[in-house]
Amino acid sequence: MRKLTLFLAVGSLALVGSGCKQLKSRDQINQGVTAFKGAQYPEAVEHFKQAVELDPGFVTARLYLATAYMQQYIPGADSPENTQMAKAAMDQFNTVLQTDPKNSVAIASIASLYLNEKKLDDSQQWYEKLASVDPNNKDAYYSLGFIAWSKWYPALGTERAKLHMKPEDPGPIKDKKVKAALKEQYGAIVDAGLKNLDKALEIDPEYDDAMAYENLLIRERADLADSKEQYEQETKVADGWVQKVLATKKLKEEKKAAKAQGGGITTETPK
Repeated sequence: MRKLTLFLAVGSLALVGSGCKQLKSRDQINQGVTAFKGAQYPEAVEHFKQAVELDPGFVTARLYLATAYMQQYIPGADSPENTQMAKAAMDQFNTVLQTDPKNSVAIASIASLYLNEKKLDDSQQWYEKLASVDPNNKDAYYSLGFIAWSKWYPALGTERAKLHMKPEDPGPIKDKKVKAALKEQYGAIVDAGLKNLDKALEIDPEYDDAMAYENLLIRERADLADSKEQYEQETKVADGWVQKVLATKKLKEEKKAAKAQGGGITTETPK
């Protein structure tokens, strides 16, 4: 899962607003944005903190402060400093939501932080919240699909290993008790994950990351098939998603190349 990173707006805010403190706050934001764009994140934090102190009700300043904290968080790094950085970001995003409960950037950021901390249930709840406030957010549905896979795949791998099945060994799982237990615990999770990936692709038919996880969930679900024929049918569907991923990536590369060349044939201006 790629790290979900938020970037500040390219342009600095104009010095608008009423009152001396508001003007000073916006000046601090402008300086903070400049520092952030230069990857000077601790400096950016200090400017955004001053902006918040000068104008506590200015949601944008607090959102920028939270983002600057989040940018310094390193997923997977186990240290008190890193944990504190995540907490600082989380606290500021939650404060934003107290003023603006439907702020999709804050919601998505909290969901991403939980996901990077491998707190899958918490992350799922926040991505579901993101989907409810922003129904056309394809990344919310994709992330829910990824979370479903993250819950299901390790469990499947563990049970296959217990049965002395190598990763390359074809399914389905022959032990009926193991298969039934996996179906009961993870069947609904896998189905929900596929449903969310379908929604992501409905929003963006060229979302190749969503296609890739469609392939994985269907291919791994095939291990729960009731027969060899059903297993092969599921695997064939998964193979189809692999081909779609390859075709979509090729199409995107072609579009990128065409754009870089300036859009193709042009007419000459008469002299």
